[in-house]
Amino acid sequence: MKIATAGLEPRARIVSAWSFDVFDTFLLRACTTPDGVFERTYELSGISRTCPDVSASFVQHRIQAESRARRAAKEKRGGSEVHIDDIYSLFPFNLFGLARSDLNHLVESEFSAELELCRANPDMFRQYLDMKRAGHRVGFISDTYWDSSRLGQLLRACRPGLTWDFLYASCDHGSGKSEDLFAKYLTEQGIDAGASVHIGDNERADIKGARRHGIRPHYYPQASRELASKLQRETALFELLCPGAPSRLDQGSRTLRRIMAARSAEKSPAFHLGATVLGPVMTAFDAFVARRCEQVAGDGRKVALGFLGRDGFLPHRIWQELHGTSSAYLEINRRVGLMASADTMQPLVDFLPSIAKLDAPTFGEMVKVLPPKVAAFFATSPDGIVTGRELAEALPTLMETSDLLELAVILRARLLAYMRHAIPDFDDCTDLVLADLGYSGSVQKALRRVFDQEGIRIRLHGAYLLSLDDSFVDLAEDDSAAGFISDLVVTPHVKRMLVRNVALLEQACCSADGSVRDYDGDQVLREINPHSATQMALTAELQAGALAFAASAGDVALDFCLSPYAAPDVAARWSAATLARLLLLPDDDELALLGGLQHDVNLGTQALAPMLDRDFVRNQITARGLSAACTSAGPPMWLAGSFALMSPSYAYLYALFGANRLPADVFEESPCGVVQVGLFRADGEASLESAAVHRTGLGEMRVRIPVSRAMGIAMIALPLPKFAAEGLLHGVTIQSADDVRDTAESQDVLAITAESLVYAGIQRNGDHYRAESEDGCLLIPVAPMTQDIAVYSVAITPLGSNPK
Repeated sequence: MKIATAGLEPRARIVSAWSFDVFDTFLLRACTTPDGVFERTYELSGISRTCPDVSASFVQHRIQAESRARRAAKEKRGGSEVHIDDIYSLFPFNLFGLARSDLNHLVESEFSAELELCRANPDMFRQYLDMKRAGHRVGFISDTYWDSSRLGQLLRACRPGLTWDFLYASCDHGSGKSEDLFAKYLTEQGIDAGASVHIGDNERADIKGARRHGIRPHYYPQASRELASKLQRETALFELLCPGAPSRLDQGSRTLRRIMAARSAEKSPAFHLGATVLGPVMTAFDAFVARRCEQVAGDGRKVALGFLGRDGFLPHRIWQELHGTSSAYLEINRRVGLMASADTMQPLVDFLPSIAKLDAPTFGEMVKVLPPKVAAFFATSPDGIVTGRELAEALPTLMETSDLLELAVILRARLLAYMRHAIPDFDDCTDLVLADLGYSGSVQKALRRVFDQEGIRIRLHGAYLLSLDDSFVDLAEDDSAAGFISDLVVTPHVKRMLVRNVALLEQACCSADGSVRDYDGDQVLREINPHSATQMALTAELQAGALAFAASAGDVALDFCLSPYAAPDVAARWSAATLARLLLLPDDDELALLGGLQHDVNLGTQALAPMLDRDFVRNQITARGLSAACTSAGPPMWLAGSFALMSPSYAYLYALFGANRLPADVFEESPCGVVQVGLFRADGEASLESAAVHRTGLGEMRVRIPVSRAMGIAMIALPLPKFAAEGLLHGVTIQSADDVRDTAESQDVLAITAESLVYAGIQRNGDHYRAESEDGCLLIPVAPMTQDIAVYSVAITPLGSNPK
């Protein structure tokens, strides 16, 4: 980053000295946080071999030893500055199988880690040289436990031949920049404070410390507060989703992202998000695709690369930007692949349940034929609409297989003609790599069937961002599939949680064109894109930010001596954490920016599904409990974001559930009592029924009241004072079905409006209520029932010291 000196230029000619902070300013570390040095020390010292898998304990003990050393120094000398030897003298050697004589070995290991991880910041170095050429005195002032000899050795190791006019290490002087180190520097060097500048990243030590002594400070932050918050969440998710892996050593990936983020800070929020989150993930994926192509290549092989549209649109653009080599953008979706490869009715029967609802014209457009029996089936359904599952069950009796196969032959020929236009020398290819976001390789498998039916011997190799690896057990012998974020990177539980929320990523990566429905020579015939112009403009801006990152990241990484993608497993783990942070723990700005996006089902329908629905999640928790809510099927498509709308803590609970770290005996409901509920019939008769009261792991109470249509209930009276005289009423919901079990498990949950509830003998202010007497009741009207069973659920957080 170029230091913005516009405000300094009028006085630049009289500046007598420029001082630079060392760590995180003149030198940057190729790790996520400064304590990455300690994690690398654990590895270099050999402790990782004698005491494997305890890097977190080593790092924490190293941090604690420094804290104890600084406290001891404060008590003895009045200042908290210490040398590295002072720190390790308080390290628990025995715990790690060491003796006190190993102190120097640990010090040398940590210094070796610094030498390995530190990089000279070229932006700062250029500024440094500019000041020296201008005739100013230039040097370094650092709060550090490394003495000036070690600090100088480190600086020259990162920039050979570097010279300076002064160098101050706080441990040599017993005082830091927030104390008297600046004063000592000014006095010893005979420098006029008002004619000096100090550059650093620490607001307290570098900025306020310099200003307190009359030195003009210049702030060089490592990350904005907003980005720092995102990075903290990423680290938390990394440790949750990739347990046991080094969580601080990332080959410089985060350092690169911080540098790139600073350079896009003035862009739009969507562009900045694309540059700081989407771009890093997709650039790492691009490196994976390149390695995949290299793995497939070999003697006598001619390899082609195709990116599957529409989700492969952004990865294809990044490939073109970075490689400029021939690659194809193949608009082939699951529906076209299935229809072209059909040799029985079964693939269509298997496919239809993935469609929520459809009508006769939609089905006719999908399969290019509408047999009379199929049309009659739709006509007998309410509003001519059926679920995909209902149609799948009935289809074998409504449609002849021969009708479908005739259409498959036609579509297959059109698909292959299109592919021959899209892929140069298609018939000479021996291997075709298919790059896509993922997940189970349905298009790859469909193309395998198409190729086999037409006698095409091209081998197919999937390269997927996210792979559901147990979906590839039935691949053809010579074909292959690999996921960048595979089940070796995160567990299958985690993977399915990511895929459940991946619609957000799909919308960010996809083309603005509609979904393919057919081909005419080299032309793609597409559906109308149902998305709004606003959504397409937003995704275009996200992609512009991602492309900007990809276009510049390589040169910046080279300039800063970073290798973020050199270790594929490390790149995959951090890409998983970066993507998971966006999908699972979005911040409020991201929810506001992305929450209005809609997801097109892309299965031959024009249906759009919402990304977010906070009320849906709240109602699911009320009616079915937290764990059941976490397993809800879409819509909403961004379930984690919907949890985040409730609160960040709910989003983290959802992430814990997906990582299989949410113990049911802690967060699920447990019985805590019984309450007598009044049931009033329409004819005036009343009865009392017992209803169990449950307490959740979050301290809420649940009461579920089942009623049957035969009972003819018109009103339910719930005596709130009997178990929670004061509290917050989160809602009342209804589930309906024809038996009790189906009712309890139903995801179709309706909320009763607050206005229809009657508070008798109870004061109410918004969600808060307080009973005025022991006889107070919440009256819940019972709607006319169209199914045999209904369950009314009431969710309450009790307040006060004595909930009953």
